[in-house]
Amino acid sequence: MNIELFQTSLKEKGVELSEKQLSQFETYYNLLVEWNEKMNLTAITEKEEVYLKHFYDSVTAGFYFDFNQNITVCDVGAGAGFPAIPLKIAFPEIKLTVVDSLNKRIGFLQHVVDELGLDDVSLYHDRAETFAHRPEFRQTFDLVTARAVARLSVLSELCLPLVKIGGHFLGMKGANLPEEVRDGEKAVKLLGGRVKDIHSFVLPIEESERNIIVIDKVKETPKKFPRKPGTPNKSPIS
Repeated sequence: MNIELFQTSLKEKGVELSEKQLSQFETYYNLLVEWNEKMNLTAITEKEEVYLKHFYDSVTAGFYFDFNQNITVCDVGAGAGFPAIPLKIAFPEIKLTVVDSLNKRIGFLQHVVDELGLDDVSLYHDRAETFAHRPEFRQTFDLVTARAVARLSVLSELCLPLVKIGGHFLGMKGANLPEEVRDGEKAVKLLGGRVKDIHSFVLPIEESERNIIVIDKVKETPKKFPRKPGTPNKSPIS
């Protein structure tokens, strides 16, 4: 996906990028490739692939949720910054918090935030399991996002404790989501969530399946969740 197609494809979905925003994406790409030589950030470095599989794919969350508002967003396990940074570039009004367990990645993201001149971004080096027990963050966010390989039952335990009642968790997934939703039903309910919508679509050009699930936070998460680091992954709620 070249830059022109990136811009027009987003515009067709109602996301219009200014020259400044396009320049920020370009700087982000250059920093990603530069830092990737020093540390393992992504296996995808070819420009058109990055624009499609990282940048465009991240912004697809904005096709199914209204980011054009003053909301607090927490991205859990952001890695090299996806979907957090592309969403912040495309929707600068959001107040963004990013959590990742690797301090080197947080260092990279801080550099990106500084170079792109992004405001209202807070970065935390922490495990999601411990971050969600910090009183200043627990059940405080309007929206929590995760674009991750973990199954829905695991993601729900890491993310729903951070969502305030009346807020939402948005999970970005590949194929096989219906099966994950069935398996994760108990976890979602136990953690105070209720599945609102599942949006299925195909990523342009490579035509791979994508799913976005939106879960409403309808009641408080029991205090014991999330369990200690590593436990949600080793023994998911089922």
